[in-house]
Amino acid sequence: MLRVLGRVTSINVRKVLWTLDELGETYEREDWGLPLRDPKVPQFLTLNPNGTVPVLIEADGFAMWESNAVMVYLAQTRGRLLPGGGHELGLALQWLGWQSSELNPPWMYAIHALVRKTPGYDDPEKIAESIARWSAKMRILEAELAKGRPFIAGADFSLADIALGLSIHRWFQTPFEHIALPAVSAYYALLRSRPAGRAFMPEGMS
Repeated sequence: MLRVLGRVTSINVRKVLWTLDELGETYEREDWGLPLRDPKVPQFLTLNPNGTVPVLIEADGFAMWESNAVMVYLAQTRGRLLPGGGHELGLALQWLGWQSSELNPPWMYAIHALVRKTPGYDDPEKIAESIARWSAKMRILEAELAKGRPFIAGADFSLADIALGLSIHRWFQTPFEHIALPAVSAYYALLRSRPAGRAFMPEGMS
């Protein structure tokens, strides 16, 4: 059976799990990743030398890592969740990449300070700077969603919506004063109306 190695509290693991649920795939998940199980051990490093989660393992033993690559692989091999071509495919891949390269990095200090309570992440100026940079990226997403497409790439739900939905969930679940983003809020509600969206974007988990 297909397996996913990674803790469900990881946003990158939830990307893959949500993708699998949308595809109707049966899989087993094993807890890996601190504080549950250290991935920096030889057993895990033979599968992913970076020591990060998730890792996908097919029934034939094929293993791969990097959440966005895993999502695209699953969509391509199962024939769903990516547009077949044209502008919609370009937009889906664009926003999938933007989620990891532009939207996520600014939140790191704020998440360590406000959610994980990591020692040393307690500088008010750095927290405010992180939130400001995060908010600027969210305004970019707000402007795109305000154009009126139901999903980020067009009329149909895609992998990019999974990635963006989880990042938006983290935004709303992080305790600070949020700017008003009506288009993002409506989009978030739409994604959470999907069974897998509700499952992987629960209250109390960021």
